Amino acid sequence: MSELILHHFDPSPFAEKIRLIFGLKKLEWRSVDIPMIMPKPLLTALTGGYRKTPVLQVGADVYCDTSLIALELNKRFPKPDLFTDGNQGLALALSYWSNTVFFNPGAGLSMGTNADLPEPILKDRSEFFNFMDFGLLQEEIPHLFTQLLPHIDLVEKQLSDGRAFLMGSSAGWADINAYFVIWMLRANVAPIQEMLTNCHSMDAWEKRMQDIGHGKRSELDAGNALRIAKASCPSDTEGVDSADPLGLNEGDKIIVEPDDYGKVPVSSELIGLNRQTVSIRRNSAETGDLNIHFPRAGFRITRC
Repeated sequence: MSELILHHFDPSPFAEKIRLIFGLKKLEWRSVDIPMIMPKPLLTALTGGYRKTPVLQVGADVYCDTSLIALELNKRFPKPDLFTDGNQGLALALSYWSNTVFFNPGAGLSMGTNADLPEPILKDRSEFFNFMDFGLLQEEIPHLFTQLLPHIDLVEKQLSDGRAFLMGSSAGWADINAYFVIWMLRANVAPIQEMLTNCHSMDAWEKRMQDIGHGKRSELDAGNALRIAKASCPSDTEGVDSADPLGLNEGDKIIVEPDDYGKVPVSSELIGLNRQTVSIRRNSAETGDLNIHFPRAGFRITRC
């Protein structure tokens, strides 16, 4: 089996999700450090332009978006199951809760309560996070706290019966989705420390999540990651669902882009499409043939 290569940067909260999966499953993986801000030439050579963090590379297959990466890792390494007690549907649905109504105010506070952020980061994030008005961030801070704290309270309530993890006795994808926002807040939003002092159930749970670790990590140069892609063959796909409402066929030229923020379109040849995923085939001098995989939920697909 090809090595697991994660393209990420250490402060990324979304990358922390995948690092925790590596820890939970005790996996070995290679770490490619990518820039925090654009341009990211070696990453976009791999993804065709997709810029969000993280990206998982396995040989000549590239997986975008944390929910899809989680599904792929769970398929390749089924034990322990990320979706505890058969709760895959519920745990995946919670991804959309944590990635939006929980994450968005946390991201706004991470930007708005750190006035000394370097100008290049502020400029990049103001273009990237189109759900924020950076000109109003300072006056929005009280409102952002009011939008954040009810979701923290939901996590505390779920744990208040003494359970070790959100779905019971074992950690899983639901825990990772709730934890990554709190991990980001602890690192970036100083006032949150005092606000969480009475969250006793959540505090013990956070320590259990930290104890999961990140598996066995080793570093890899981005150029070597591209060479690994070029020396590999992309996997076979299951073809295109003929009943899909978009009416697309294998080989059609399509555009795939996020429908929330970071809307950088990736265009190429359609090779796989079902209710959950869309896959395209790209070729470049740096990488050779690549399969790039995206989830359907949260992404827009249009015909070129």
